Amino acid sequence: MKISIVIPNYNGVEILKKNLPKVINYSQNAEIIVVDDASTDNSVEILKKNFPHIKVITKTRNEGFASTVNIGLKNTANDLVLLLNSDVEVLPGFLTPLLKHFEDKDVFAVGCAQITGVSNDNEYIEGRGIGHFQEGFLTHARGEPDKINTLWVFGGAAIYRKSIWKTIGGMNEIYTPFYWEDIDISYRALKIGYKLIFESSSKVKHIQKEGAIRTHYKKLFIKTVAYRNQILFVWLNISDAEYLINHFLYFPFHILKSLISLDPAFILGLLKAILLVPEVISQRKANQKLFIKKDSQIFQLFQN
Repeated sequence: MKISIVIPNYNGVEILKKNLPKVINYSQNAEIIVVDDASTDNSVEILKKNFPHIKVITKTRNEGFASTVNIGLKNTANDLVLLLNSDVEVLPGFLTPLLKHFEDKDVFAVGCAQITGVSNDNEYIEGRGIGHFQEGFLTHARGEPDKINTLWVFGGAAIYRKSIWKTIGGMNEIYTPFYWEDIDISYRALKIGYKLIFESSSKVKHIQKEGAIRTHYKKLFIKTVAYRNQILFVWLNISDAEYLINHFLYFPFHILKSLISLDPAFILGLLKAILLVPEVISQRKANQKLFIKKDSQIFQLFQN
């Protein structure tokens, strides 16, 4: 199977110099595209000088993850597209286990096992997602890597089927600049009836502290965006009446909790979400036309 690889980049020149050679070595014959999200370092110059055979797409305005990835997907030549964060280090043999799952035409995406640390000489593996609806929101968590089902695949270490990606509309840029866009596209795919897979034998290393988000944004901004997008996810995707009622009933609790703890992030996130209500309404209507599964059907599959 021929694949394309899309790597979004923002001021990640040092990480690219470290990780890109391994991507090239362990993904032979793959089309590789780096989409630069208006970096202010010399990422583009280094890429063009040191990796002339790699396609580089440069953006003139910094817009965040979803926009950058969507542009990359539009410019790929193959139907299977591997998304890699610049801070992901691929390991030998990581690619082959992913591809076998695409013999099933209903598989939308397959996620890698991400080594994020070592505890007691054992690798700590992330990449499989579970979750449930609690206190008005989807609460997501790490699932044990002993199953292949997953509530979402991580957008920075997963391979997607481009034809389905286009059918369901790609990553939603309402989540700009980051967070929840990979959960959103995965959840939409599940509600439409497609499949997601977690492949434990496809291993990569992912030390997130080296990534652009934690090195370029303040903590309050990151937390505010996370809350805003958590709210937007519900407004865009949840359709079961019991979950929607639960969601709105819990707003006073979360606002009071934010005030008592002197942590304004939730209130700021809510205000920012409210500003997007007209766009949310339009997108929600479009989503509902595609969905064939209830939220309760999805959640019951991913409790553990």
